[in-house]
Amino acid sequence: MLHVHQAFSTMAHESVMHARTMGMKVVFTDHSLFGFADASSILMNKVLKFTLADIHAAICVSHTSKENTVLRACIPPDRVAVIPNAVDASQFAPYPSKRRNDGGVTIVCLSRLVYRKGIDLLAAALPVLCRRHPNVNVLIGGDGPKRPLLEQVVEEEGLQGQVTLLGALPHDKVRDLLIQGHIFMNCSLTEAFCMALVEAAAAGLLVVSTAVGGVPEVLPPDMMVMAEPSPDGILLAVDIALGKVKAVEPWTFHKAAQKMYNWHSVARRTEHVYTNVLHGGQNEKGGEEQGGGEGRDDSMTGRLKRYYKCGVWFGKICCCVVAVDWLYWKYLEWKDPVDSFEKVPNVPLSLYAPGKQRRRSSRNKMEH
Repeated sequence: MLHVHQAFSTMAHESVMHARTMGMKVVFTDHSLFGFADASSILMNKVLKFTLADIHAAICVSHTSKENTVLRACIPPDRVAVIPNAVDASQFAPYPSKRRNDGGVTIVCLSRLVYRKGIDLLAAALPVLCRRHPNVNVLIGGDGPKRPLLEQVVEEEGLQGQVTLLGALPHDKVRDLLIQGHIFMNCSLTEAFCMALVEAAAAGLLVVSTAVGGVPEVLPPDMMVMAEPSPDGILLAVDIALGKVKAVEPWTFHKAAQKMYNWHSVARRTEHVYTNVLHGGQNEKGGEEQGGGEGRDDSMTGRLKRYYKCGVWFGKICCCVVAVDWLYWKYLEWKDPVDSFEKVPNVPLSLYAPGKQRRRSSRNKMEH
């Protein structure tokens, strides 16, 4: 089985086509949201339609992302599973004593400084925010083409005492920035999920975010204040958050994020998708699960039928590309037969049991 990620990955698209030609099962994970009007989105949607026409299952990180992928690629919704990203919450433990103790509030912004992340909205809201709340200081981490805009706003509006631009931060310094804040602010214009919100909540921060894409699905209302994607909407959400921030218990937020987005849950759900793809399965409603049942025709004829449905002309092009790839694979099979390659041995699951037992025993001792 092959599992690939990202609609913008050339290697992912090529690997799916080759893997299906070789008879492998394929799972595709999509992390992005795309439109339907501009030229780049139309082109990418066509490529994605070609790639996903023959996969066995897809995984999206939010229900909004699932709807977007189903519409763009024209694949059956029951073939798409929703599995969010996960976070190792232990790497983002709160440290309340690192915060300001003078009664002021620190707002943290951490992202790539690009248009899609709403930096123009942030630049427009900063002057009003600082004048309205003199006891608030803003820490902005990250770098990108929009950094000169923020620097210009800070200089022209005289915000040096309240706004600090920290530049690019290495991954191991992200927590050091988050634990200094009371509120995390995200101004993105589009997001399929946004891991930064989960990491901020795990660090004990109240989240303020624009209500775009899959963001409303990420955290419950008591942990996140939603904002309209406009300067006035962001300012209103910050005002609401400032009224709630004093009642926030950082460790309560940390435990909630740890429970909602832990790696064990994500791994278990992903393994369920793998099992259904490899062996076929029934969903809770009694139907075929994730498109991996025995009724699927995975012969070359069945594949060509699926590609043919991709469009009046585009479907024919897809069939020609797949046919050439199949002929090339047959040539390689003749030149270098698969029997000439060393196979990876299957490892019995029983071999993992002793280690698992030792880890369980050690954990029990630590708990006692």
